[in-house]
Amino acid sequence: MPDKTLPCWIYRSSRKEEMYLYLAREDGYDDLPEMLRQHFGRAIFVMQLDLDSGRTLARADTRSVIQALEEQGYYLQLPPKLEPEMNYGE
Repeated sequence: MPDKTLPCWIYRSSRKEEMYLYLAREDGYDDLPEMLRQHFGRAIFVMQLDLDSGRTLARADTRSVIQALEEQGYYLQLPPKLEPEMNYGE
């Protein structure tokens, strides 16, 4: 039996570069915790996806995203950590 698909809507933050929010409902932004909305800023629509466990995402584990969407209605993808340059002047 194939995996069920879960629709999600992806938004980027107006405040933090490379921070994305996956929502289980297109209009779910207003239902998010107030603190999250304040830190995320204005949500800028990026795309709508249908997720299943076979889909690969660039910077998030698909199963973790699906679990978060089912349990809390959203998944927050934080920016990747920037590594300092370790080899100065070699």
